[in-house]
Amino acid sequence: MLAKRIIPCLDVKNGRVVKGTNFEGLRDMADPVEMARFYNESGADELVFYDITASVEGRTLFTDILRRVAGEIFIPLTVGGGIGSLEDFDRVLKCGADKVSVNSGAIRNPGLIAEAARKYGDQCVVLSMDVKRVDGQFRLFAKGGREDTGIDAMEWAVQGVKNGAGEIVLNSIDTDGVKGGFDLEMLDALASRVDVPIIASGGAGKLEDFAELFTHPGIDAGLAASIFHTRQVGIRDLKQYLRAQGVEMRL
Repeated sequence: MLAKRIIPCLDVKNGRVVKGTNFEGLRDMADPVEMARFYNESGADELVFYDITASVEGRTLFTDILRRVAGEIFIPLTVGGGIGSLEDFDRVLKCGADKVSVNSGAIRNPGLIAEAARKYGDQCVVLSMDVKRVDGQFRLFAKGGREDTGIDAMEWAVQGVKNGAGEIVLNSIDTDGVKGGFDLEMLDALASRVDVPIIASGGAGKLEDFAELFTHPGIDAGLAASIFHTRQVGIRDLKQYLRAQGVEMRL
């Protein structure tokens, strides 16, 4: 059985790690380089780095901070924010990323995933989706959760996998930062439609939320930010707890 993964996420704005609730009310948390070092030493399986305002500000990702973060860690690094072309993939990979996460860029240019998968391989291309319930439908949002695209998120995921996305990060806007548990209904809907690894994001508040998450088939990883940033939950403690619950973990 494949080990499940625990992945902290650095949402970076103006060179600082920030965190909000339902994608709003961002507050300053820490220096991303120090935090990356901490997570590398804490037993995280991977690290995700999002430049969260790159798309909405219409600029490319901050590569200087990214290089420094990549230089601090020896675990896989996924990077996203303002990725809209193969050149962006190239630049981010040269800065030390192992995988590239694409969201708004793929909405603007639906051919991007297929092009990137052909050039760099499916394992390098992560489709990140910000999803919210609208009129009974799971709707895809763009620009850091600010813009309703009108696209059915589940259909979008199926198409993304067909085009070569090797992994999906599902960010539930409805549960983001609320700490009431992962959006299991949304995750189950996605897992029934695709057969690539799914990373669940949005809603983790306690150890038990991860244990419940991993009882759902098709979910490969749990991603969280604030509970790890504030040291409310320690990654080593979480992994030991999960292993005691019968979840396969790398300790």
